[in-house]
Amino acid sequence: MKIISETLILVKRSLIRYTRVPQLLVFSTIQPVMFVILFAYVFGGAIKTSINYVDYLLPGILVQTTLFGAMMTGIGLADDISHGMIDRFRSLPMSRGAVLAGRTISDLLRNVFVIFLMVGVGYIIGYRFEGTFMGALGALFLMLLFGFAFSWISALIGIAVKDVETAQSAGFIWVFPLAFISSIFVPVEGMPKIFRLFAENSPITYTVDAVRRFSVNQPVDYTFWASIIWLAAILITFIPLAVRQFRKIS
Repeated sequence: MKIISETLILVKRSLIRYTRVPQLLVFSTIQPVMFVILFAYVFGGAIKTSINYVDYLLPGILVQTTLFGAMMTGIGLADDISHGMIDRFRSLPMSRGAVLAGRTISDLLRNVFVIFLMVGVGYIIGYRFEGTFMGALGALFLMLLFGFAFSWISALIGIAVKDVETAQSAGFIWVFPLAFISSIFVPVEGMPKIFRLFAENSPITYTVDAVRRFSVNQPVDYTFWASIIWLAAILITFIPLAVRQFRKIS
């Protein structure tokens, strides 16, 4: 199909950019590495968990990494808009949806690299994956689906604001509280009631807890299916919104 070939071309375009500007990939990995080291060695001794804290922390950092990586989708689209790249695409006989799909899929593939890098960092500081091979695939699938879903939220923001600096601010200003009011770093049981209620029903907490269960070889429970439902709802909601917003400018 024509839209598939167009999407693959745009995926290739975005991936080639990482080879030409490797700093984009390098600096996107520095922050999660810092989070792992700081929380493991600075705060880890003060945080009580049911398992070794490094084993508790790393699945959360992996999900957080895909979340922060998803915010690059909006920044990249805003950059294309501000530099006139979208106008060039508009002059071509190509699908508007392929532009968004190409960007979100390329960011998904970047997340694969970052996830494996972070697992390597985790193993250096003592993390061990105790699950099965199928469990590892399940965890990888869930994290990539999570990042892909939030990429579409980011895409909508980037298209709406059309400016790189604004897209960066607007993208991360809501992500940070969402990430910290979750089970990424600490068990939600110790949070104040209002934060605990929010965290317990957050898609981030469901995803992190499901990945954590895969990591320690525990059977799939409601957290996995709750995460799938949340992510499906995000995709169903934000893909049409992002495409509609994109058509307004193109």
